[in-house]
Amino acid sequence: MSLEVFEMIKSESAKLSMWAHLATVGPDDCPDVVPVHPCWDGADLWIMVGADSVKVRNCEFNSNVALHWQVTEVGDGVEMWGVASVHTDIETKVRLWSGVFDYDLGVFAPNGPQNSPGTAFMKVVVNRMLYLPMYGMKGRHEWIRH
Repeated sequence: MSLEVFEMIKSESAKLSMWAHLATVGPDDCPDVVPVHPCWDGADLWIMVGADSVKVRNCEFNSNVALHWQVTEVGDGVEMWGVASVHTDIETKVRLWSGVFDYDLGVFAPNGPQNSPGTAFMKVVVNRMLYLPMYGMKGRHEWIRH
């Protein structure tokens, strides 16, 4: 599918909500779903996470993840599937700290990127995106990485 579809679905996700629900699977083979505030950096989706959080441990066990944005009153929704990796290095933290996220990361890590060892970033390389306006009754827009 085209880059235009990718950008359209990316835009629709931002219109729906700043919040998405991230699904991971851990060593117990049980799914875990948590709300996150993902932000885009080009074609990559980033999430600030606790370095020792369940989502990080699950990602280290199984890097396949899914995200679902909260559905609007009329039923518009976005889902994404991809592969996640966790980054704790200072270079990545400094690069992402300003300009990528649309909220103040210092609220969660007041010591900044160099002095927040408990802070990590999860990168999701999206492989598939799906936008369903009005629960799919007004169309289906899908993007798949080739």
